[in-house]
Parts: sequence; structure tokens; C-alpha cells
Amino acid sequence: MRPALTPALLLALALAACASAPPLAAGPMVGYGAYHDVAIWVRTGAPADVQVRYWPVDHPDAAKTTPPVRTTGHDDRIAHVVVTDLPPGTHFAYEVLVDGQVRPRDWPLRFQTQPLWIRRSDPPAFTVAIGSCAYLNDPDYEPAGREPYGGDFGIFETIRAQDPDVMLWLGDNLYLRETDYGSAAGIFRRYTIDRAFPALQPLLGGAHHYAIWDDHDYGPNDADRSYPLKAATLDAFRQYWANPSFGLPEAPGVFGQFTWGDVDFFLLDDRYHRASSRAPADSAKVVLGEAQLRWLVDGLTTSRAPFKIVVGGMQFLSPFAFWEGYAQHPVQQRHLVDVLVERGIEGVVFLSGDRHHTELVRVTPPGFYPLYDFTSSPLTSRPANPEPELTSPARVDGTLVVGERNFGLLRFSGPKDDRVLEMRTLNAAGDLKWTHTVRARDLTVKAPAAEETP
Repeated sequence: MRPALTPALLLALALAACASAPPLAAGPMVGYGAYHDVAIWVRTGAPADVQVRYWPVDHPDAAKTTPPVRTTGHDDRIAHVVVTDLPPGTHFAYEVLVDGQVRPRDWPLRFQTQPLWIRRSDPPAFTVAIGSCAYLNDPDYEPAGREPYGGDFGIFETIRAQDPDVMLWLGDNLYLRETDYGSAAGIFRRYTIDRAFPALQPLLGGAHHYAIWDDHDYGPNDADRSYPLKAATLDAFRQYWANPSFGLPEAPGVFGQFTWGDVDFFLLDDRYHRASSRAPADSAKVVLGEAQLRWLVDGLTTSRAPFKIVVGGMQFLSPFAFWEGYAQHPVQQRHLVDVLVERGIEGVVFLSGDRHHTELVRVTPPGFYPLYDFTSSPLTSRPANPEPELTSPARVDGTLVVGERNFGLLRFSGPKDDRVLEMRTLNAAGDLKWTHTVRARDLTVKAPAAEETP
């Protein structure tokens, strides 16, 4: 005789089905967000069908579910679920289903679509968190008897508490070890381990994430275009991040562009096409490569955004060449500044990481507006003390942060004719270290005053 389907039995069957479904191995992570679509990244513990159920936060009765996306062994059991046909300017809650069973998380899962403000209202205010150099300790790798290189992992929760709309990863988002970067399997292994780091998961699920890379998530320390496994690393990066685009058909890499509100962000790749830092300092010693540089200059020239945020893994404007930075590639460093001046490109602000200290560098070309480079580092790697640079003439007073882990915040606000960017640095505990504000109208090429007629 068939047993009666009592509530207790139904609950037991549901729990058994859930237990047999593959678990979430990492994520979910919210990727790019547009007006009508959003990407959700998920990795499962075994091949499975992944779906996202979502609803406006103020209408939980209006839930919809995406079609299933299959994760398989050849793609590292990763799903990029693109949620489409969404209304603009809406905040959603969501959950992930694996083989039809909800895999709950103990933290809020949120995403949003961008508001349709153009020709309708002032641009929205929004916040972008930034950071670089996130070393996550691996017990199987760390040398015995030494202080762990990574720490203060609560910084990810501190960032989440700031409720940023976007988290922008500035490179060295993980650290490939000697045991990793010698093979494609090793590269994927490190990406798999780090993405599943428990302290990282709540931040991944509630803000939109965009990323570039630097040497440590690309290959060996100070790696350049000669790294033989760069195609494998590019494959891993494309799998584990959900940017809207990666490179160009004629120029592979992780570079790309996205817009949030009224701000254009240009994400650069400073590794795939980069000449060696030890090469002669002539015009052949490039960082971006010809195609990427042309794409950047064309994009900046075309953009009408009040702020054009250029994002790279290493410092753009610092005059010091002791360590990696554009100062070690002086021809390209000069060219980047010269082309802004020659074309009168307004509103440019640089973001960089890498250095294990934080500072705001300011350089003012003759007859031009001040150019800023906000270097934010490290998130969880060991902080460094840049002794030769402690008295840098290019640094904005009061913005040097050494000896502690930290992250940055960019707050964009104000009416469309007076947009304001407030830059902040906070430490792992959330204490404010410094703040600096610039207005878009102060990053413009002011026309010379007309001569009076005698």
C-alpha cells in the first residue's frame, strides 16, 4: 500500500531531494548590471541545472524564474545566468535553484537594474567600492612557522556594510602561487579555491562586481606578454568574472568598458600585451599594446560622461620607478597624459592598485586640469611601507595609508550640471582614513578669456 502523503512525509521528501541536489560550491555573485538585464555567476559542486528566482523587493509575490543553465565539467561547473526582460530602475531580491531546489544563503541576495534617467531627471547618486591585492591564505600552501601573508578578512563584510552599488576589483584579486601558474589546471584550481572563500560570499551576492587583473591573477610576479599560459589565464578570468565584455576580436585581454549612471568606466589590461619592465625605455616598451591604446583613446574622445574613470592594475601618474608602474614605461606614461591634453579630454580620473599602500596622486599638466590617480591597496594582503616614496611631491597631503589593510569608496552625486565625486579610504574596521572631493566642472579645459576690443 502506498503511504499517505502526510505533511511530515512531504517535508521529508523535499529535504531528501534537496540533500541529493548538487550544492553551491561558490556564489552566487552578481556581475554586470544594465537597464534590462543582469548577470548572475554561480559554481556548483557537480554538474547541475541552475536557475535564478527573482522578484522586486517591494513585490515578493511577483517572482519569476529563469530558464535552466547547465553546469558541466568542461566549464568548471560554472553558470553565467543572464536575467533578462527586467524593468529599469528596480531593486530585486533573488535566490538560486540547483536542479530545482532552492539553495538558501544566510545573507541578503540583491541585484538592481539601472534607472532610465537620461532626458528625464538628474543622474542617480551611486557608490562604487574599490580595492586590490586580496591574498587568501591556503593552509596547504603557506610556509609553516611564518605569519600568514593574508589577514583582516572581515574587510569583505566591512565593504558590504557600506552598501555599494558596485564593487570594482583593481587587480591581484587572487594570488597564483608557484604551484598554480605552471599549468592551466593549476590556474583553474586557484581560481576555484579562492572564489569559494567563505568570508567573501556575502559581498559577492549583494553588489554588482566588475574586475580587471594584475600580475598575480594573470601569472607569475611581474608577468608580461611573454607569459606562455596567458590564454589559459584569460579563459579562467572570463569564466570567473561576469564583465559585459573582454577585449576585442583583434586584441584579446580583459579590457572593456561599462557605464553606471552617468559615469563611464574604462577597464584596462596591463599584462596581456605588456612589454617587460626590464626592456629599454623606448617607444617599444608598451603597456597596453597598439589596439588597446587606440580603443582607449577613441573611447575617451567619444565619451560625454562628466567623469571618465580609467581603471588599471598599476599606478599611472606616480613619478617613481622603483617598482612596477607606468613610470617604468615612460614613453607610454607621457603619451597617456599628452593625448588627454592634445584632445582636450575632460573629466578623467585614474584608479589603480598593486602597491600595498594607498594614496591619491595628483599631477597637473601645464594649462590643463589636475589629473588624479587613486591607488587603493591592499585588501587582505600584507601592507607595505614605500619608504623611498614617503615624501612624494605628487601625493595629495593626508592621503597616504601604510601599515593597514584598506579599501576605497567613490560616491557620485549632484545634479547633472554639477556632478561631484567624493573619494574615501576606510580601513578593515570601517574607520575613515581620508576623504577628498572633486567636481566635474573642475576637471574641464577652460577656454581662454576673449580679448577685449580696444
